[in-house]
Amino acid sequence: MATADESSGSWFGADGQVSQRRGLLFKLSCLGATLLALLLVLVFLLYVANDAIQPFTADSGWLATVAATVVLPALALAAYYYRDAGPSGTVAYISLGLPIATTLLTGGVVILFRHVISPHGWLALAIAAAVAAAVLEAHARTRTASALERLAVVVLVPWFALIGIPGFSVDYTVKTPLLGQELFDLTMSVPTLVPSLRGLIVSLPVLPTAALSLLASFTLPIAAVAAMYVRRVRESDRAGAIGGVATLVAAGLGMVAAPIAGLAPETGVIAATVVGTPVGLYVESVQRRGEGTAGLAFPVVIGGGAVLAAVLVNALGFAGPDLWLDWQFLNSSHSTTPADAGIYPALVGSVMMLTVVAVSAFPIGVGAAVYLEEYAPNQGRAGQFVEFIEINIANLAGVPSVVYGVLGLALFVRTAGLQSGIVVVGGFTIALLILPIIIVSAQEAIRGVPDSMRQASYGMGATKWQTVRSVVLPRAMPGILTGTILALGRAIGETAPLLMVGVAAVVRIPPNSFFGLFSAMPRQIYSWSRLISTDFRYGVLAAGVLTLLIVMLMMNASAIVLRNKYQRNS
Repeated sequence: MATADESSGSWFGADGQVSQRRGLLFKLSCLGATLLALLLVLVFLLYVANDAIQPFTADSGWLATVAATVVLPALALAAYYYRDAGPSGTVAYISLGLPIATTLLTGGVVILFRHVISPHGWLALAIAAAVAAAVLEAHARTRTASALERLAVVVLVPWFALIGIPGFSVDYTVKTPLLGQELFDLTMSVPTLVPSLRGLIVSLPVLPTAALSLLASFTLPIAAVAAMYVRRVRESDRAGAIGGVATLVAAGLGMVAAPIAGLAPETGVIAATVVGTPVGLYVESVQRRGEGTAGLAFPVVIGGGAVLAAVLVNALGFAGPDLWLDWQFLNSSHSTTPADAGIYPALVGSVMMLTVVAVSAFPIGVGAAVYLEEYAPNQGRAGQFVEFIEINIANLAGVPSVVYGVLGLALFVRTAGLQSGIVVVGGFTIALLILPIIIVSAQEAIRGVPDSMRQASYGMGATKWQTVRSVVLPRAMPGILTGTILALGRAIGETAPLLMVGVAAVVRIPPNSFFGLFSAMPRQIYSWSRLISTDFRYGVLAAGVLTLLIVMLMMNASAIVLRNKYQRNS
């Protein structure tokens, strides 16, 4: 057994004295490498932010006003939290970051309802899904039918509620088997045979406005979830009802106030719901705990200082910085003039591509992980084959991304015959890229669930599927979501696979469907880097890079929050 000599700083063991010098040098080397990496990242971010924002192009009076009203009060309050009120500091940083994160999320939701599904389409989808769920629940309570009848009901009811029996068309040229001589054209078109409930709702002559549709189909479910959460933590039906009603009232106020600010009413509903609900729940939790409530003043001080600064610089006539990253850049399409160039079509394309990636990769990846961890044999020849598959999945996670681009080109364009450069082709190709990452991370999360919980479930008479569904997956889901979000963060920044499948460098119109041509943010940034104009290569390019970095950092921050929550629950 080794012991330490405090006077000389050396260790003594059975084989003689052991010096700590090598260990100390190794520790200092690791510290130096860490500090160097952080310094390089910080320098890169400052360089990009300086090109995108150009703070020193502003008048000195503008800089002094902002420093006096925003920066100095924020630094003074942060110093107070650090020295005298630690819990308040945590509350302050979360209460400041939460509105920023949810505002960015609001932008993504607005894009979804503007380009992917209309508010009326979402309303019809929500009503049809609710009717199907009610029918299934009523059938389960009133019929003790056979498993075959239950399976038929479970399949057919959602099918006719959401899809129906659509029409089809055939346009095929019949040719001779060997010579390929055209004989005749076979053309046939059959209209919709049985319309779905969703289609019937959309075709109604009178529908609520887009904002009211979102209020009923988007805000109402979120308000119900908020009400249940408040009811559970407060153990009060009245508090839960107040929480739900407050969410609906906030969304209604957003609908009314949005036109005053020059926004669409539906944007006001989405912003009030996505930003107001989590911020309100967080403020409620801080007040309920009664710890760190002083930290809630931090965003108020910064927001009030920003408003005061805007009033003062307008009154005094100070010019602000010459921004490249502003609202016009985020809301405009590409232009040959650097000052008019924007990233909006590429931003919409990235959001739609990520939707395809998440919908296609998440269920396949999690399903594969569940099978490999819970159902796959681990002994005999079958077990060896499963181990061989797992080794190959781990190796696929390290394959260069350009190889996945070639694979996507061969599978989806050459073999399946899909048009190159459309959203689904880009999404499926990126999904192939991150699929091994999702599988491996989901396996680790499932493997982390203690076996004692499985044994306890089996001991209570639960089946294998019931144990996986009710015990393993809920326990592993935070880890699965963390790995998935990190994988999506890598997916949004990939360029090489998009180049291989023919994604356009520049599009001036955002895609209106998943089968439309699109461009993505990294592809657009790559095209800007090749332009000769200095403003494109530095100003516009830096604004695009900063936008992409902000989106990626927000996704990684979400993963960190989920991981911390999972660790606290554990």
